Amino acid sequence: MTVASNSDTPTGPALSYVEFVAMIAFLMALNAAAIDILVPALTTIGESYGIGDSNARQFVITSYVLGFGAAQVVYGPLVDRFGRRPILIAGLLIYMIGAFGSVWAPSYNALLAMRLVQGIGAASTRVVATALVRDRFEGARMASVMSLVMMVFMIMPIVAPNIGALVLAFGDWHELGIVMALFGVVALVWTAIRLPETLDPADRRPLTGKGVAEAFRIVVSNRMAASYTAAMAAFFGVLFAFINQAEQIYTRTYGLGESFTLYFSLVAGFMAASSFANSRLTRRFGVRRLSQTALVAFIILGGIHLGLAIAFGGATPFPLFMVMFIMTMCCFGFVPPNLNALAMQPMGHVAGVASAVLGCAQTLGGGILGGAVAYLYDGTLVPLLSGFLGLSILALALVAVAERGRLFRDD
Repeated sequence: MTVASNSDTPTGPALSYVEFVAMIAFLMALNAAAIDILVPALTTIGESYGIGDSNARQFVITSYVLGFGAAQVVYGPLVDRFGRRPILIAGLLIYMIGAFGSVWAPSYNALLAMRLVQGIGAASTRVVATALVRDRFEGARMASVMSLVMMVFMIMPIVAPNIGALVLAFGDWHELGIVMALFGVVALVWTAIRLPETLDPADRRPLTGKGVAEAFRIVVSNRMAASYTAAMAAFFGVLFAFINQAEQIYTRTYGLGESFTLYFSLVAGFMAASSFANSRLTRRFGVRRLSQTALVAFIILGGIHLGLAIAFGGATPFPLFMVMFIMTMCCFGFVPPNLNALAMQPMGHVAGVASAVLGCAQTLGGGILGGAVAYLYDGTLVPLLSGFLGLSILALALVAVAERGRLFRDD
């Protein structure tokens, strides 16, 4: 199977199905790598700029997430007006400017500004990748492609921190900016040479304030779409809280040192496995029933772990922590993909803008909520697990609003 183009096709053979999926997966993984590759370096970065507050070092992650989330609502209308290729290429150039700029940032505030720019550029990859898949596939075929893409996306938190640790073993954190920029160069060259334009000229939408405003109004005024989008934002706060606090928990609470990336990767591996299981089980159990059951299980496990942490004086023994944490985060893999599908279900006629709104809400909202939880770190697990419990309960309440209180029903 090949992927044909509608216009502006680069010279050479058309993309095969395998290359198309690999390209989409690489674009999605670019964002995950930009977050996770710096996790092992947060302490070093803070020390190099004289940032004594360890919680303030988390802003290296948060600033990127804010740029990535907020910019998606801008890219949504643009890719529907000007096409996928030019917007993606422009976004990748912005991403590389931010990545290279972070290498020579003269101050901590300048570094945060460059991370914000890098996130703004990376936002194009999320919006364009989703649009590309939507242009070429639909129904079960689209779900299959996205499942393969998400598998690669979930594997990146396993690989990226270890790449970061390896670079730090032979250099310093500045080289991580160069590595991220090189990822951007690969994506830029690959897509510029091989990616055809997939937007049919007949489907280009005029970029008018009235048209864009109407599309946004349709999304936010739909009960199911708006409620599931808000639920996604709350639940993604769980993930960002964990990413922001991971180094502190593993190295300060448990004193693991540089080996913490192995445990971070172990948790991410189980999350990837649960995402793969989700792609197989949704047909049998249904999207609603599976995601809502996993969400309830997440709340129960999070509550139990919080109680145990308090009973042990703030942190459970490390082996118990790993068992409880892996069980809890396995539930995570069954929730976001299904909530995303349910949020998009009534939005087929404004899918481009709907995808941008959803991506913005889950990343920006989740980044702010997760960042707030992570900033409360006090040397124990209590702030993180309290945030897990509160955010997951909020997500379940929003799901109940979307379903008018009728949970666990068939699709």
